Amino acid sequence: MTTVQPAHEDRDPHRIEKLCAEKGLKMTEQRRVIARVLSESDDHPDVELLYQRATEVDPRISIATVYRTVRLFEESEILTRHDFGDGRARYEEVSEDHHDHLINIETGEVIEFQNEEIEKLQDLVARELGYRLVDHRLELYGTPIKKDK
Repeated sequence: MTTVQPAHEDRDPHRIEKLCAEKGLKMTEQRRVIARVLSESDDHPDVELLYQRATEVDPRISIATVYRTVRLFEESEILTRHDFGDGRARYEEVSEDHHDHLINIETGEVIEFQNEEIEKLQDLVARELGYRLVDHRLELYGTPIKKDK
């Protein structure tokens, strides 16, 4: 059965900030703003979109600061980078809950989902080829099915 991941409305807006503190990262006010914007994101923003959102909170934040902060968060395993085929690196918080992605190639919308049958099949394929699956990413690309009226 496939389940779509719910929107992250109930998540702590300071979640990434707390992860940074746990990992011993120095948190400037601008990094705090960027962390908060990321924590509040229900999508997978690229650096440009993240910059736009961060400057709405603090117009003094530069694009260079956003790039450096995103790189730091990625190197600290707080963020995961994705390339969904649109030429932009997009980011999401590292999650303990595994999920896959379905990307609408017409709109760029990214839908997070879980499907136990797919997970079992991937493990089976790896075992049949003589491997123990330790990690994977699954990205499906599609267009909405047009319904006849």
